[in-house]
Amino acid sequence: MQIRSFLADDEQAARLRLRRLLEAYPQIQIVGEATNGIEAVEAIERLQPQLIFLDIQMPGLNGFEILRALSKDIARPLTIFVTGFHEHALEAFRARAIAYLLKPIEEEHLREMVERAGHLLASISSLEEEDRNVNRLLGDDPTPMEQIVARKANRVFLLDPTEALFFYMDAGIVRVRVENDTYWVNYQLGELDQALESRGFFRARRSSLVNLKRVKEIRSDPRGSFVLVMCDAKHTEVEVSERQGRALRTRIPGL
Repeated sequence: MQIRSFLADDEQAARLRLRRLLEAYPQIQIVGEATNGIEAVEAIERLQPQLIFLDIQMPGLNGFEILRALSKDIARPLTIFVTGFHEHALEAFRARAIAYLLKPIEEEHLREMVERAGHLLASISSLEEEDRNVNRLLGDDPTPMEQIVARKANRVFLLDPTEALFFYMDAGIVRVRVENDTYWVNYQLGELDQALESRGFFRARRSSLVNLKRVKEIRSDPRGSFVLVMCDAKHTEVEVSERQGRALRTRIPGL
C-alpha cells in the first residue's frame, strides 16, 4: 500500500538525503516537507499524512511540541523520530519501542523503520499501542513549555507564555487571553497548569489558569476568597475559587 509520508527537518541537506534514501521504497509517497515547527503543524493538519519523519530539534517548536500542538480533530500520524541525541538520551525511545533514526541515517536502519511502519499501519491495535507509547513519551518529556501554540481562524501563532494573561474554558474550548486579543489552543488546562506552574501560573479555579505576573490587583471576595484584576486595558477580573483561595495565600504570603 502507499504510505502518505511527511518530512520535517530544518536542515536542507538532511531532508534531501532522507528523500533520496526513501526513493528506494515505492510504498513511501512523500506529500510534503517542513523546515520549522509552525510549518510542520500547519502542513500536517492540512495534508494529514499517515507517517512523519520528525526531527526533534527544530526552530520554533521541537518535535515533541509539534505532536502536542496537532489538532485533536485529526488522527495523529505514525511518527519516526529523527535525532542526533547522544546514546543515553535514547533510553526513553527504547523503553517504549518507539521508532527513531539516528543522524546520519543509515540505510539498514531506515529499511527496518519503513518495514515497521508498514506493519503498524496495517494493524489498528498496533497503531493504538504505538500512540499510547508516544503519549507516555510526551508526558515524560522534562522540557519546559517555552512556546504556546495558539490559533485564530485558520492561522497558527507562537506565543511566549509571558504574553498570556490567563487561559480559560469557553464552551469546551481552551482559550488564551493576551493584552489585546484572544486565541484558542489545543492544550488541556491541566496540561498547561503542570507545564507552566514554574513560570508563575496559578489555577484560579477549574476553568481558568492565571499568569500571576500579569495581575495588577488582588481584591478580597465577600465569600472569603479573591478576585484577580489583570493588567490589560479592560482590567479583566478572574475569580478565585474558595478552595484555591487558600492555595493562593500559600503562593503569595501576606494575603
